[in-house]
Amino acid sequence: MELFNISCLGKPLRLEGSLAGWQALYWDNQLVSQLAASADSEEEKTHSFQLARDELILTVNVASTVTWQPFTIDYRVTVNDEVVESGSRDEKDIERQTPVVEPQGKTKFSLIGLASLGMKLFKSAKVIKVVLAGASVAAYSWLFSWQFAVTLIACLVVHEYGHIRAMKYFGMKTKGIYLIPFVGGAALSDEKINTRWQDVVISIMGPTFGLFMSLAAMVAYWITGNIFFAGIATFNALLNLFNLLPILPLDGGHILKSISFSMNSIAGLIACVAGAAVGVFVSYTFGLALLGFLLLIGSAEIVFEWKYRHHSHLLPLTRYGQLFSTAWYLVTVASLIGVIIYFATKGDDMLALPLMILQS
Repeated sequence: MELFNISCLGKPLRLEGSLAGWQALYWDNQLVSQLAASADSEEEKTHSFQLARDELILTVNVASTVTWQPFTIDYRVTVNDEVVESGSRDEKDIERQTPVVEPQGKTKFSLIGLASLGMKLFKSAKVIKVVLAGASVAAYSWLFSWQFAVTLIACLVVHEYGHIRAMKYFGMKTKGIYLIPFVGGAALSDEKINTRWQDVVISIMGPTFGLFMSLAAMVAYWITGNIFFAGIATFNALLNLFNLLPILPLDGGHILKSISFSMNSIAGLIACVAGAAVGVFVSYTFGLALLGFLLLIGSAEIVFEWKYRHHSHLLPLTRYGQLFSTAWYLVTVASLIGVIIYFATKGDDMLALPLMILQS
C-alpha cells in the first residue's frame, strides 16, 4: 500500500508498506531502500540512501511511524541531517490518493495480450452498453416474456447504480453500467480502491439500493393491490440476497473479505466466525437450508482470509468499521429475507417461489 508520495530534491519520493511491517522506499520511481517485515509493525522505521549532486554526496533519511487502526502515519525527511519535509496522513488521505502505476515495458505479441487489448476496447466502447442491454432484453424476452425482461433489467440497473453512486462518492471515475446476458450486470471504474472501507461501501451499496427498490415496490403493492409490484419486490429481494452470499466474487464475498482481512486479533476472528455460526443456526432453524449451507462455506473462508490478511495493499477497517460493516450487512440481509417471507404468506405460488428456493 502507498503510504505517502511527496517531492524530494525535485523528484517523487514514495513510501509503500504492509501491515506485516514490510516497507519499500522509491525515489524517482527507483527502489532505494527496503525493510523486511518485523514483529512490531508500528515501531518507527528509518530508511537511508545517498545521492550524488554537484560533486556532493547527500544522505537522505526517511523516518516514519505507522499506526494501522485507526490509520495514521507521521513521517520526517532529512537531507544531511536537515529536515526538508515532515507531516502526517490519515485514512481520508489514503482514500483520496491515486496510486502510482509502474510503467510497463513492451511485451511480445501473444493471445493473452490480444485478449487483454480486446477487453480494454470492450470496456471503452460506449456503444457496447447499448448492444449488451439490447441483447439482454432479447435473451430474457425469448426465455420468459418481455415484461419479465424489462423488470429484470430494471432490477439490475438499480443494483449496479448503487455501486456507481458509491464509486462517485469516493471520487472515482466510472465507466457506467454494463448488462451481460445470462450473467447480470457490472459497474466499472478506471480507478483502484485504496481501503477496505471503500470495498465494503461499494460492494454493499448495490444490494442496499436493491432493498430500497423492493421496499418501494412493497409500498406500491399496499397502495394499488397490484400483484405485479409484489412480484418485483420479492424477486428483486431474492436477486440482491443472492449477491450478498459470502462467496467471492459476489458482493457478500467482498464484504466478508474486507472484514476478515481487517482483523488483527484471535478475538476478532472468533467473533466473526461465531457470528457466521449464529447465522447458520438461525438459517436452519427457519428452514433456510441453502442460505445456511452457503454461510457455512463463508465461515471457512473467514479463517482462510484472516490467515493472509497481512499481504494486502489495502488499508484495513478500524474496529468501528468492522462492527458497522457487519451490522450493515446483517440488517440488509435480514430486511431482504423479511420481504421474501412477507410475500410468501400471501397465498400465491409464484410469490412463494423465492422462499422455496431458500428452503431447498
